[in-house]
Amino acid sequence: MSHPPTGRRLRLTEKAASPQALKLAVDRFDLPDAPAGHAVVEVRAAAVNPSDVKAALGFMPHAVWPRTPGRDFAGTVVAGPAAWLGVSVWGTGGDLGVTCDGTHASYLVLPVDALSRKPESVSLAAAATVGVPFITANEGLRRAGLRGAGQIVLVFGVNGKVGQAAAQLATRAGARVIGVERGAATYFGHSSTPVATFDGQDPGLPGLLQAATEGRGADIAYNTVGSPYFEPALASLAVGGTQVLISTIERTVPFDILGFYRRNLQMLGVDSLKLTVTQCAQVLNSLLPGFADGSLKAFDVDEATLIPLEQAADAYRRVLEGTAGRIVLAP
Repeated sequence: MSHPPTGRRLRLTEKAASPQALKLAVDRFDLPDAPAGHAVVEVRAAAVNPSDVKAALGFMPHAVWPRTPGRDFAGTVVAGPAAWLGVSVWGTGGDLGVTCDGTHASYLVLPVDALSRKPESVSLAAAATVGVPFITANEGLRRAGLRGAGQIVLVFGVNGKVGQAAAQLATRAGARVIGVERGAATYFGHSSTPVATFDGQDPGLPGLLQAATEGRGADIAYNTVGSPYFEPALASLAVGGTQVLISTIERTVPFDILGFYRRNLQMLGVDSLKLTVTQCAQVLNSLLPGFADGSLKAFDVDEATLIPLEQAADAYRRVLEGTAGRIVLAP
């Protein structure tokens, strides 16, 4: 008597009191069916993002319990419409791992509209690193009015994953990008044009940024860190410029309202958790040409070092501690 294929998944039954108390059980489940209008993806690689860890620690107010965590993924369609069978796909979603079971599992059920073909030039392991950083960067730049040539974009935290994605997208569009990074004056990521970078700890940073923009300021300041760079980001904007905020350390900061409105400035909050897996698939589809021609690049991952689910708790803690590399699970 044959038995249906089974997979493995991480399972969260309750929030962890602390990172040290984080428990990620691995259990087995049967290959799920593909309801009408849906497909089943066999997940071959799934990145661990800070938001995955925060969800496990109970910081996501809309999270349901129990559930399987994880937002980013890359894999192969194994059930669903015939046109999709065997196709390599990639994706992410703010709903995955929060309000429904996520990607840190062998199988993932998705609406067909949430499927996006993985670029042939990108490995499965690397494709699993693209979702959250590029979706977040793209959403902020889109809403801030990125056009390209003639614009200046400042990226604070430029060597972080969202920072690198923002630098890639902005330079690909033709904008001039200037980076700021704590303790570093070199940009480590890919870009279509050079990214001049300044040390965020330099006491002369405001003057350096003014000089770098020839005194006019930046059209967009993409602040991936939040409160530590809030004031210098605002000060470095051109008249009518926009600061994009995606995270913070401190919840409150001093704020000069008079200077803000007299310079016609804008602030823009971006939370990629608000974008569903279907909406994210549409964004990834729009970015495919860039990955195909090499103007956009996924983050480097050695497939030989993919982490098994049994080591997920340690992987989660490493992400929370701020590891430089991308942590990717192999369900």
